[in-house]
Amino acid sequence: MSRTKPASPPVSLKGCRVLALGSALGALGEGPLLGVAMEMGAVAQVEQLVPGACDLVIVDADALEAAAVAAAVKALAALNPAPPLLVLGANLTPGLVRNVLRLEAADILEAPFAPEQLVAAVQALLAEALPATAQEAAGASRCWAVTGAVGGAGATTITIEIAHALASASGKDHSVCLVDLNLADGAAAAYLGATPTLRLADFGAAADRIDAAMLQAFVTPVSKGLDLMAGVRDPSAFDAVGRDAVLRLLEVTCECYDWVILDVPRHRRPWTLEVLAGCDEVVVISELTVPALLAARAYSDEIEQGLGTGLRPRIVLNRLAARMFGPAPSMVEAEKALQRKAEAGISSDWEAAAASANLGGPIAQHRPKSKIVKDVQLLVERLASQPPRREASPKAA
Repeated sequence: MSRTKPASPPVSLKGCRVLALGSALGALGEGPLLGVAMEMGAVAQVEQLVPGACDLVIVDADALEAAAVAAAVKALAALNPAPPLLVLGANLTPGLVRNVLRLEAADILEAPFAPEQLVAAVQALLAEALPATAQEAAGASRCWAVTGAVGGAGATTITIEIAHALASASGKDHSVCLVDLNLADGAAAAYLGATPTLRLADFGAAADRIDAAMLQAFVTPVSKGLDLMAGVRDPSAFDAVGRDAVLRLLEVTCECYDWVILDVPRHRRPWTLEVLAGCDEVVVISELTVPALLAARAYSDEIEQGLGTGLRPRIVLNRLAARMFGPAPSMVEAEKALQRKAEAGISSDWEAAAASANLGGPIAQHRPKSKIVKDVQLLVERLASQPPRREASPKAA
């Protein structure tokens, strides 16, 4: 039996993080659930889960003791928000079924079942767990920060592609704002062929004068759904712009847009940790070189420890290239250096990136079939499916 319906359009399973309980479930990752990131686990791991740690939990009730299945269901019931739960089995007790279906996003799939039934159930649960999109969220905004582990890692390029993907998906006018917080010499405006207009230094100590009406003077429209906020080149900007001005600007921006995407400088400023604490996601971009990977690991640890909120930066590996031989680390080798899982990989396509930068605009506009575009789209879908994790927009004290 199943209480959910297949999602329409289907949710992509590629990269979906699944925690599986039951040894026989491992084969699903090579069969109907090909492409998911399958982790074989135990009830203890479910009991230690934190929000956002995985996208779906699958339990093979026939392979576990009834008490173990009940403990897993109880642990998920206590987690808020909890990942969706799919329980598989041929002999499910009425009590277990009732407890499973009391969860906010859960389903039962009775064995035997066809592969397409499994895929449909998984897709339906993932779709059911998706938070309301920005256009449906009654004014609620989402804020993501993107920063490079080292200079030249491609953080600005990825930031632009993320913002463009969200704006295209929204379909609304002025739904996304990309804010370049590299105040002295940010490159986002040049990459987009836009004219920067932001002059935060003019506000001095009067940051409270920044409001929604004044915000429009800082904005450069890029496309129907995407606006850019970038500073005029000023080598002294970081010294001239105070913490209160930056935080007030972002507070008002989050009130005016559905999505706010920040290009954050990698060197810490007086306002850096407060800005990151006000974000739903922090994405660290790394190249696939040993020095960059070590820097990404150290940088992510510093952010996590500095925030102390449990928000875990997501490391994205940029410029992945298909190879048979060569000096570049593989994804598996990279994750060993990182000592954590990478959130995603972005394919290398130098020609598309260079052409788009020279023409002015996102890669998705000039080279829509580039692997970069497809990889960023998958990353955006995964991050957007996570529940908001910040308590409030960045704001000055």
